[in-house]
Amino acid sequence: MKQILVISGKGGTGKTTLVAGFVSLAENAVMADCDVDAPDLHIILKPDIQEEIPFYALKIPVKDESRCIECGKCREACRFNAIDENFNIDEFRCEGCGACAFICPVDAIEMIDSEAGKLYISRTRFGPFVHAQLNIGEEASGKLVIEVKRKAKELAEKENKELILIDGSPGIGCPVIASLSGVDLALIVTEPTVSGIHDLERILGVTKHFGIKTSVCINKFDINKEKTNEIENFCNENGIPLIGRIPYDPSITTAMIELKTVIEFSSSQTSEEVKKIWSKIIEML
Repeated sequence: MKQILVISGKGGTGKTTLVAGFVSLAENAVMADCDVDAPDLHIILKPDIQEEIPFYALKIPVKDESRCIECGKCREACRFNAIDENFNIDEFRCEGCGACAFICPVDAIEMIDSEAGKLYISRTRFGPFVHAQLNIGEEASGKLVIEVKRKAKELAEKENKELILIDGSPGIGCPVIASLSGVDLALIVTEPTVSGIHDLERILGVTKHFGIKTSVCINKFDINKEKTNEIENFCNENGIPLIGRIPYDPSITTAMIELKTVIEFSSSQTSEEVKKIWSKIIEML
């Protein structure tokens, strides 16, 4: 079983649009969306949710008012100013460290599981799909990404799928690092802008650190030929395969509005380029 991850050093590069195109071309695959903070692959795939699983991350403290003797030890122990002068716990300040429960002499505070989001196992017109949504303001996105990947692998093994196609998070943070675990190939989608080049270099540093086989494609390469040349030279100098150049194409927006992948929507130059990139990915695997 092989795992392909599509990532970008920043948001808005067209990563999810490209993944949706790959989904149209992939055979015998499980899809997974590891952007749990702001997932959007499901918008195009229109999944039929088969199973909804609650996700529990950090524990939160709950006080038993009948036991509390208002000694103030919990307030002294809290380093996040999450306990006020009336010994009420502010859930927005609390980091779930558990110091208050540990220090309480009468066991008036208990750490309980808190639901931080949901994980979904779905069916789409292209096959099985695992995705998730972290609740607003919650942490532990990396842990939820790990759960998404674990479920996707279980599903692939159960249904004898040969491939897991993963839409990763933007940036270089914890969910991206969690997404990279166990991946056979990472494709970085970049764009010919100053910030695009900067973030390409950052995310390449991450994949290099973890020893992940990596390739690059440039989206909207024709909006700034000078910056495109800079990216091409950078990839050549560092021995990084540049496997595609996708032109700017307004029809991609139209395809998204109609909830279709670029492959489903038309046989344009863009869709042909996506097909070529997919063929090169399969060769690299």
